[in-house]
Amino acid sequence: MKKYTNIKDISNLQETIREAILLKMDPFALQDLGKNKTLVMLFFNASLRTRLSTEKAAKNLGMNVMVLNVNDAWNLEFEDGTIMNANASEHIKEAAQVISQYADVIAVRAFPSLTDKQKDESEFVLQSFIKYATVPIVNMESATAHPLQALTDAITITELSEKPKPKVVLSWAPHPKALPQAVANSFVEIMQNMDVDLTITHPKGYELSKAITKNTSINHNQEEALKNADFVYVKNWSSYKDYGKVLNQDQNWMMTKAKLGSAKFMHCLPVRRNVVVEDAVLDSENSVVIKQANNRTFAAQIVLQQILENHLK
Repeated sequence: MKKYTNIKDISNLQETIREAILLKMDPFALQDLGKNKTLVMLFFNASLRTRLSTEKAAKNLGMNVMVLNVNDAWNLEFEDGTIMNANASEHIKEAAQVISQYADVIAVRAFPSLTDKQKDESEFVLQSFIKYATVPIVNMESATAHPLQALTDAITITELSEKPKPKVVLSWAPHPKALPQAVANSFVEIMQNMDVDLTITHPKGYELSKAITKNTSINHNQEEALKNADFVYVKNWSSYKDYGKVLNQDQNWMMTKAKLGSAKFMHCLPVRRNVVVEDAVLDSENSVVIKQANNRTFAAQIVLQQILENHLK
């Protein structure tokens, strides 16, 4: 693996999942691999699980870690040819090259605006680092994708599945704020590369990009979609067509114990109790969100391991 900015950077998904699960047995076995190597983590947006799990993963491999909350330091300019007489004090061309001198791997987290679809889909922050940095880039969630979370979800389903081809349902849920499509996008993409029966359910108007969903089954009847599900992944996202808008806050789409049945409940966290999902689900044995969160470390660790191994070739 030369970088990890989207799902396609994984050359062998099943082998990567297998290796990640094995890491849990001895997470410190490869501490010499990262010796004298540095991970620089750049946050344009706040983070809890991604920040802590990625730092822990790097340290499990013996890496040094430096963290910068970019927007707390200064504003970067990403446009070419701009006259920098406003708020931005440094251009990405210099910043990415300078940071590359301090880092062996750079990890970046930058959310979308949810107002300018074209600009968000260009992934201008992430792509600028890919273009100007001279070391591998890891995507810690971008405008349209969260591949570390998706790999985590694939690991979790592989670990906990009790049948060769489980039924997996991605269900939209209400939320008071407009949220990105990134988690949903990457979850759909990685499930399409696994041996699962995938269904997406959401109210009309919340269709994800057709470039993402492709031929995946979509059912606007939530209870029908949930029948015989083995895993139910619940996540809110704002409208893609009416970009960034909250069209519906119908509480009937909240996940309940009655709807979930015997399926395992998944969510990337943080989650709003009794808005997205009722307490009875989160506090039940069917909820695997804590196990899922723990797997964030091992998803990040296998990614960093493969990047370091490639770098040593």
